[in-house]
Amino acid sequence: MNATSVGALVLCRAESEAVRAPAHLLREQLLLAPAGAEWSVLVPEGKPWLDGGEPIDRVLAGWATALAVGTHWPVLALWWDADRAGFTLASGFRRTVGYVWLADGTPVGEDEAMRTFAARLGLDPVLDLQALEPLTRPDPEADGRARLLAVIAVLARAGLVLPVGLSPGEPADRLRSVARAQGAEAVEWSGWRDAVRAELDVVEEGPLGPWLRGRKARIWGAAQVAVGVPMAVWGLRTRGAGWVVAGTVLVVDGVVGLAYERLRGALG
Repeated sequence: MNATSVGALVLCRAESEAVRAPAHLLREQLLLAPAGAEWSVLVPEGKPWLDGGEPIDRVLAGWATALAVGTHWPVLALWWDADRAGFTLASGFRRTVGYVWLADGTPVGEDEAMRTFAARLGLDPVLDLQALEPLTRPDPEADGRARLLAVIAVLARAGLVLPVGLSPGEPADRLRSVARAQGAEAVEWSGWRDAVRAELDVVEEGPLGPWLRGRKARIWGAAQVAVGVPMAVWGLRTRGAGWVVAGTVLVVDGVVGLAYERLRGALG
């Protein structure tokens, strides 16, 4: 990797059909493509980590959190820049887990994070963990890009197959060009009305579908709003755009739970 090799890939353990609706809520221009059995990949078309001055790892952590809330599948964000490379895994409301390497491959994360990563993705606790653990130890022959490629190799045993050319360590512009050339679908923000309709579809198809009506739905919706509002406010205060997105998605989720029947009737 060099000074221009800044980029990111967002891996969702779900098919593209399930990823499309929640991806709209990020309010970002993205490209969506299948990435193997029950996997999809999102490629950023823009570079929000440059526009807002927020580090790329924080932007991607916010995106992963926003995508994971309200769904039943985990989201793995891979990112890299001139100095570091790493990943962030989000799953529901649980605390995100991540790992970081310096550009030369020096590990600066915690060993426990790699074990938690394997457990939350349902990887083999013996074979896959044995392949991941060396990534937490020094290796003078492995730089940051090689570390991320090793993570991809482990995930390949869980069905991940990235489209040719979408590889960690490549510049964001090249990733975008490759994704477009291979026919990736454009996902763009189209306004709040479509966003709420998309959110209704996400919730109905997810694990919360049976809870949409009655007192349980209102309790769950109130809890999401209670968590989402301070998260968004904190993001605004710290200029954390990713966390603003995550908080906004939680609030939208909560509003859907609180007023599901009225919203569904109004939107059709």
